[in-house]
Amino acid sequence: MSNQINLFPGIPSTPNLRDMGGHTAQDGRQTRSGLLYRSEQLGRITEAELPALEKLGLKKIYDLRTEAERALLADQIPPGAEAVVVDVLADEGQAGPAQLLHLLADPQQAHEKLGDGKAAQIFVASYRQLISLPSARTGFAQMFSELADPSNLPALFHCTTGKDRTGWAAAALLTLCGVPEQDVMADYLLSNDFILPEYQAMIDKYVAVGVEKEILLSILGVRREYLEAAFGEMRDQFGDIEGYFGEGLGIDAAGQRALRERFITSDT
Repeated sequence: MSNQINLFPGIPSTPNLRDMGGHTAQDGRQTRSGLLYRSEQLGRITEAELPALEKLGLKKIYDLRTEAERALLADQIPPGAEAVVVDVLADEGQAGPAQLLHLLADPQQAHEKLGDGKAAQIFVASYRQLISLPSARTGFAQMFSELADPSNLPALFHCTTGKDRTGWAAAALLTLCGVPEQDVMADYLLSNDFILPEYQAMIDKYVAVGVEKEILLSILGVRREYLEAAFGEMRDQFGDIEGYFGEGLGIDAAGQRALRERFITSDT
């Protein structure tokens, strides 16, 4: 069980920015703090908040968003950090979950296209693609390979809201480091605590005009079944987490060992 989950509370515009440290692996060791952060996009950070981001000492910022998402809102990159584009959904086209919000303008259309569990089914399929898409495998391979190199740390990786692409990347690394499944899932589900309050006004607005709340929560939040779908696809294709990193991402046993040792403490 994780003794703590370190959070970085100093940047209100990025409520889902978290330190990946503080999770306890099955051998009793913990993931290291101050080396790796997960977040949502960094484009809304204000000038007043920039010093807090700079204090992290980031050397690399891995942007998992699509070209369209990056064009919509560019990141604020602190001095000394290098932005690295890792578009893991480049092969998905324009039919992914990020394109669903426009359907909410018409409650009837929203019900027909997204109601009765359809929105959740779209996300389940998208999480499977995080394992199977060539662009996802190439992108995650690049990021994780570079994260094993101490010259690239501290680092941060993010997508748009820090819950789906970022959620899988965090879950995969924590699992490789030996963090128990229930703790990996708990960390993943924490995104709901940080981002759904930010969307409450939007949720209320759409509910007021007839959009079902379940549809909104399926799109704006995370669900256990989403991450379970990614792990299921991983097991179907590669057997286990070592197989995923090895066969799926091309990171051999030595590379996986380097990742583990980089991010977990040397003693219990």
